[in-house]
Amino acid sequence: ILYGRNMYDFQEGTLLFLAPGQVLDVKQPPVPVEPKGYALAFHPDLLRGTQLGRNIHDYNFFSYDVHEALHISQQERNIVTECLANIRQELQHAIDKHSRQLIVSNIELLLNYCVRFYDRQFITRERVNADVITRFERLVYDYYRSGNPELHGMLTVAQCAQELNLSANYFGDLVKKETGRSALEFIQSHVVSLAKERIFDTSKSISEIAYGLGFNYPQHFTRFFKTHVGMTPNQYRAQS
Repeated sequence: ILYGRNMYDFQEGTLLFLAPGQVLDVKQPPVPVEPKGYALAFHPDLLRGTQLGRNIHDYNFFSYDVHEALHISQQERNIVTECLANIRQELQHAIDKHSRQLIVSNIELLLNYCVRFYDRQFITRERVNADVITRFERLVYDYYRSGNPELHGMLTVAQCAQELNLSANYFGDLVKKETGRSALEFIQSHVVSLAKERIFDTSKSISEIAYGLGFNYPQHFTRFFKTHVGMTPNQYRAQS
């Protein structure tokens, strides 16, 4: 399956989530294969004015990259098929004033189960995730010990995710789950630590330090530093 610009290799027990406007292209292999499974498609208008409609963007997996699909166990598969059976039963029921709400409620139940399954996947893939965190840490350290910040600005979460071949949403969830803080907080914490270290070098002005850390303007660095440390860089240097 060609999903976006990437190839997606699926297997039994895999869930793939598509948002409106995304493109999926199936290319037959040399030996024809007939994939079997379930597809649940619903129009965004179905959700208008409902609790799910207001919260649909909270389900981050609709924007995940293809290689971050959800892989479910047999027990989880039974739960998914039961949810789909309930939706099918409601669709086959005579339409009444309760139909729309019951269908939407069952879709919401299915998505909430998928949130739980994703959390389980984060836990069971802890060793893989730990490797990603290690690479993330090394990426941050190497970036700020090179000349990149002065040339290209501060490191962003999106840049890190791209470098690690992960979507920004998935990467952010993974870092939060593994470290207890967001990827942005981790990067900012490193910048603060590095800034403190460089402020001790009195041969460099605060402006030079700011530009060296990727800030476009020294005043932005001063504001950033005071927010995280409680005093300006000059005050910190004087105290030190």
